[in-house]
Amino acid sequence: MQSDSSSVKRSASEGPSSATPVRATHDGLFPDTPTAVSLNDIDAYMAEQGEHTLNAVALTAPYPVRQGPPANLTPPEKVDYIKQCRDKAMQVGETWYIVSRQWYRRWESACQGIISKSGPLEEQDVGAVDNTPLIDRNGNLTSNLTEGVDVEFVPSDVWQAFTAWYGLATNPLPRTVIARGQFGEPSLELRPPRLKVLSLVDLKSDGPIGPSHGYVTLSTKDTVRALSRELVANVPTRPSVPCRIWKIQPGEFEGSQFPASKLTAHGAELLIINDKTLEEALIESDDPFVVEFQQDGKWVSDQSSTPVSDSAAPSIPPPLFGSGDDFFSRLGKNSVTTPSTQHGQTPSSTPTAGSSSVKAKDSQGTSFKSLGFSKNKAAREPGTLGLGNMGNTCFMNSALQCLAHTKELMDYFLSGVYQNELNPENPLGMGGAIAEAFGALLHRIWANDSITSSYSPREFKLQLQRFAPQFSGYQQHDSQELVAFLLDGLHEDLNRVLKKPYVEKPDGEGSGDLGLAQLAQKSWDGYMQRNDSVIVDLFQGQYQSTLVCPECEKVSITFDPFMYLTLPLPVMKQWKHTVFYVPWELSKPHVKVPVEIGRDATFKDLRALLGRWMGAPPENLLTLEMFSNRFYKNLDDNVLCGEMSDSDVIVCFELPCNARQSHLYKKKDTDPFILPVFLTEHVASHYGYRGPSNFGYPFITVIDPEQARSVHAMYDVVVSRLQRWTSNARDLFTWEEGSSVSVNAVPIPVPSMDSLTEIKENGEVVPMEEMNVEERDITDQKVSIQEDTTMDTSTDGAPQIVGIKRDVFNLRLQPGQKDYGAGLGAYGSSGQRFESWETRIEEMESGAPLLKDLDAFYCEFDENMKTFYFGDEASRWEHALWNMWTTSVHPEYSEAKKMASEKKNKGISIDDCLIEFTKEEQLGEDDLWYCPRCKKHQQATKKFDLWKVPDILAVHLKRFSNSRALRDKIDTFVDFPIEGLDLTHLVGERKVGKRLAENGVDIAELGIGNVEEPLIYDLYAVDEHIGGLGGGHYRAYALNHVTEQWYHFDDSYVTKSEASQAVNANAYLLFYKRRSNAPLGGQTHERIEEAKIQAAEVVDAAPAAETQLPTPPNETVAPAFASPQKPLNVGLLTPQSSSTSSSPPPLDNELPIIEQSQHGQLVSGSHGNSLLMDEQSFDFPQSLKGSPTSSNEAEADDDTEYELCNQFDDSPTCPPEWDHDFSLPSPAGSESSSNPFSDVNSQKNEPTMDNDGIPEL
Repeated sequence: MQSDSSSVKRSASEGPSSATPVRATHDGLFPDTPTAVSLNDIDAYMAEQGEHTLNAVALTAPYPVRQGPPANLTPPEKVDYIKQCRDKAMQVGETWYIVSRQWYRRWESACQGIISKSGPLEEQDVGAVDNTPLIDRNGNLTSNLTEGVDVEFVPSDVWQAFTAWYGLATNPLPRTVIARGQFGEPSLELRPPRLKVLSLVDLKSDGPIGPSHGYVTLSTKDTVRALSRELVANVPTRPSVPCRIWKIQPGEFEGSQFPASKLTAHGAELLIINDKTLEEALIESDDPFVVEFQQDGKWVSDQSSTPVSDSAAPSIPPPLFGSGDDFFSRLGKNSVTTPSTQHGQTPSSTPTAGSSSVKAKDSQGTSFKSLGFSKNKAAREPGTLGLGNMGNTCFMNSALQCLAHTKELMDYFLSGVYQNELNPENPLGMGGAIAEAFGALLHRIWANDSITSSYSPREFKLQLQRFAPQFSGYQQHDSQELVAFLLDGLHEDLNRVLKKPYVEKPDGEGSGDLGLAQLAQKSWDGYMQRNDSVIVDLFQGQYQSTLVCPECEKVSITFDPFMYLTLPLPVMKQWKHTVFYVPWELSKPHVKVPVEIGRDATFKDLRALLGRWMGAPPENLLTLEMFSNRFYKNLDDNVLCGEMSDSDVIVCFELPCNARQSHLYKKKDTDPFILPVFLTEHVASHYGYRGPSNFGYPFITVIDPEQARSVHAMYDVVVSRLQRWTSNARDLFTWEEGSSVSVNAVPIPVPSMDSLTEIKENGEVVPMEEMNVEERDITDQKVSIQEDTTMDTSTDGAPQIVGIKRDVFNLRLQPGQKDYGAGLGAYGSSGQRFESWETRIEEMESGAPLLKDLDAFYCEFDENMKTFYFGDEASRWEHALWNMWTTSVHPEYSEAKKMASEKKNKGISIDDCLIEFTKEEQLGEDDLWYCPRCKKHQQATKKFDLWKVPDILAVHLKRFSNSRALRDKIDTFVDFPIEGLDLTHLVGERKVGKRLAENGVDIAELGIGNVEEPLIYDLYAVDEHIGGLGGGHYRAYALNHVTEQWYHFDDSYVTKSEASQAVNANAYLLFYKRRSNAPLGGQTHERIEEAKIQAAEVVDAAPAAETQLPTPPNETVAPAFASPQKPLNVGLLTPQSSSTSSSPPPLDNELPIIEQSQHGQLVSGSHGNSLLMDEQSFDFPQSLKGSPTSSNEAEADDDTEYELCNQFDDSPTCPPEWDHDFSLPSPAGSESSSNPFSDVNSQKNEPTMDNDGIPEL
């Protein structure tokens, strides 16, 4: 029975013009599986998921059926309800939704009455959730979305509330909560795999066929069986026609139909239908699949091939390695084997118990074989394998290339020593899985007989995200974080210490050179009791950390290990701005102060700078952002300067008391009240009351508790502060003629004015006696009335102030103005009303201050008063002084600008970074050190020094700044040497060791080696980052130690390069190797040499083989990295039922993942439901595609490396032909050479060629 609805996942994931599924009722779509998959099954499956009753409107966003949100909530109550719903933790299996942070902030502002800089917003104007800023033109999420910055994650009940209140969303983004990592941590799957689906046709065309292909989006936790249902449902179906599914190499496909003739060129593999998850099956986003239906009872792909008869099949050569306990044999013993089930054969086996979830790529499908491939493709040079981008994995690829080209690390893994040092029981490790996966990847990269040019490290990524869920999905990540995790993971997986003892970390004062050296050695010995691995031998050095108490001057010295050296760049990103500074004293002018400070600096740092420049205590400075005639943001200690934009208006008020912007300030009962003062005018209201409208420049006043007891006293204080902002300041007071006998002159600031005037009650302005006061700026100096020589001198005295005019404005009180009214607009925007003084007086006790915390003053002017004292917009505020600022440039600012210009022209070097690293600094208030002598926490000074340096020095140039919402990159060029980086003068162990040796001390007992050998390093790899934080891309340069040739690795694209090209402004991670007369690596090197000797002895003892392909040495001791040679691939276009060719079995958790043979017994999926084909073995055409410019682009595997057939099984089912251009690799450690890739044990077959180019034996 047909269903009227489509799958939500199916329809939500389709492309712009994906093919519409044709529903049909039929069985036997997959004839090779015991249980036929039909579209009825698909609908039933979707019904189980609760998706069969959804209408067309809700296809892209399935809303759970549950009780709706509460009705009739006020906007603030809605905010509380949403916050309460969001407080719950994620649970695996739940559906959460992604909401644009931009929309969410608008909604919060509207509901809370907060007016943003874009103006007031009412709740009814918010509209439905709009996620348009989060997706690209193809409907995919944009890169690097951060919760709380770009997006908000909300549970389904919150989403239901939003849709109920504001309507259906634009671009809804539902996501499933899945269990990530080894411990199953709940995590939102931001980017579920989006897979391409095409249908197979028997056509030959180079252009697009049909409309655009469709897409299928599922979770990584969905099964391959569910994927097969979705794929078939997303192509035009044929009733009762069997079908099968091909997986082809990633690429761009313009049409929805795929020619059968191109299966070979696109590396087609038949999808094995089983219950593995997409993650376990190594299916990645953008992987393409082709659905094939039978035509007239035959497969389309069969009809486009030329089969080879079984009788013509030549004999099968013996396996390269015999059975035993070697790596490959163990791989086969722990595998899952399932014979082919093509053409209706039923499976004869089921998966073995305990098989690993870590599967090799080939375990999910068998390849498509065809005639006509090239047999003469040259073997790739070892170490030049490109790593395919699987979608934002360039950060991983570049880091892996750098580590893979560390010769000593490569020797360790390729010699097989790591297998003897695996520590799967280490609770801090990863069961040996990371070491196994990394070792398998090194085998592939350094294989000396591989013809493939690139490989996508899916197996490694699977293990990586298993133990580090933060690297799951397809987000861009920091390459340095990957290196740090990988080195630490390898260390714990290979830790030679099986049971870690408790060791107390020593510290001391380092009395003299000998005491310092003894403390360092004790610290290192204690560390080595718990940590001993190849990573320690190669990568780990030792810091010296010195803390000094500023009070008692106690010195505390500790020594800590480091695995990489993070160097700050002495070119800090600067924040440049102009701050409007308002002094407290009216005699001082208000000024504009240009400042330049680090972007990571807080406003506490900025106030310290302004305090020093302006001669004011920093704690008395109050910094606020001003917008639209009000204060918009309280810029306290926690706000970063870099968070402010260039257009933001920042004002700093000097106060006569502590401004209380530090969270450490403790309020006292005697503290004065700090209140904002807003200038407003009466505006008629439609609601029966008169509300003010802000204008002009708000300011800050300070009211002491005594003044706060009287409304008149508070009025007088406000008037005194208002003088700064009007040129008619004299008319704020009442005057009378002075007497030289009875009245003392009161000097006041006199602004520029033409005459004294009197303002009548009706607003009429009446000129009084002409005074012709000399024009001066009120901010320049105090001018006393007595100095005015043009006044009437009929009396001895001058006009004197006798009081303050009470009718200039009406002083109103509004409570609840948090952060000086920041975020709130004019009165009425948040539903608040003025509180009358009468009400406040009745509320407060007699004699108590009339003010409370969070109160604010509003000076209400009528239109005439406002015009007289300040002007209006039409007159451009002709009497106001808030637009008159002088510029104050401090000499320190000018000198800093000059020095910055000189440094920019000079450039910086890695030596400058090292000097910056060893600079002494003071700890912050949030990072205090407990002084054992003072018995309290102190802001100590701290200094780092290098004490011991490793053989392999990984240098991290700290280019990225990620402080809360501030994310930035320093792209300054740092010069670093290719050869000859000398650290001798910076390493404390060497300097102290030399002095002790000169004094006759046995430094060997202190663990100090040869102090005469200089510590000089040479560069061998660089990990670079190009672009910014949002859309950057990682690449690598590395030296191939075998050929001494530098290469550039851009994901799958590998080109020859020069060392000088690695020295550029994009360099991020630098890898240096120490020059030494002795081998590097300590005991690791000794163990590698022992393995080589053992391998050589086995080679010498091995009997000569009697066949043309001699048997290699006993695999029980042969190194694990020796890989078999693939045979020429001659076979059928499609597999026949008689074929017993196989893929290698999947690995268990104890073995590394390697590319598996496709010619042994085929390994398929579980439960006996498989669609199988022979392993592919053909050449890919060389790609003409240029190097990718974005890390977002997933690349195709060129993973078609030839392998020896039947390497895991003795059944003679593979053709015996061997390419005469290739040789088998030899085990590492043979006597012929220390090079693990020497061909001393090469085995060759010299076939003759028939007229058709097919080899004959």
